[in-house]
Amino acid sequence: MVKKPLSYAERLEVFYNAEHWRLLADLRARAIEIMEALERANIPCIVHGSIARGDVSPKSDIDVFIPEIYPSFTIENALRMSGLNVGRRILVQATPSYAVKGYIEVDERTYVSFPLSSMRVVEREFYRFGGEANLEMLKRGVRVPGVDKRLMLIEPTESGHIESSIVGQEERVAKMLGISVDTVLNRVRILLRRDSVGRTGLFIERELSPDESFECVLKRLADTNPAIRRRLREV
Repeated sequence: MVKKPLSYAERLEVFYNAEHWRLLADLRARAIEIMEALERANIPCIVHGSIARGDVSPKSDIDVFIPEIYPSFTIENALRMSGLNVGRRILVQATPSYAVKGYIEVDERTYVSFPLSSMRVVEREFYRFGGEANLEMLKRGVRVPGVDKRLMLIEPTESGHIESSIVGQEERVAKMLGISVDTVLNRVRILLRRDSVGRTGLFIERELSPDESFECVLKRLADTNPAIRRRLREV
């Protein structure tokens, strides 16, 4: 079941049982394997979402993100050289104003994503909004605060986490996460709208064939789509 945003809630303390800690350790170990493969190729990366925060579930995906632009072949080669699978490759643009990104499916629950065009500050801060951790932090067992899809702030504790709605405490959340209030308000608006009208789909979602590169597909799309050309010119 998809988690829905909550408009209000008390502060609730959640305690993790042994099974939860084992699941978190297993998911983080898999994330570390992928991140080490990338960083051996000098490609810095982060993991974001529940794995960074700690509030995982059996349905949690592993989302490894490369914040800077790198040639896609170097990313794919780094994964292959470490014996990792390069499955489906998908070029995505959420809306005409968002950065174009590439997604590589390592397995059905594990993805590596990266920008193919420059990201705006609010787009980069999206990952900090949800909680992000680098490789060193994962290895040290660090968990970070972040906001889940219910718009609940997850604050890690030694025994689990404390959660509370971010609606009405946007400034406090922005300060805690080190991002702008505008980013917090933007995510609140988007997630509440998505809850009321449903998902509206992606502007572009294009799966690549084995002989295509992300960059070549992006160029072909830009040649025929003025909206993509405009976005590629923006910083």
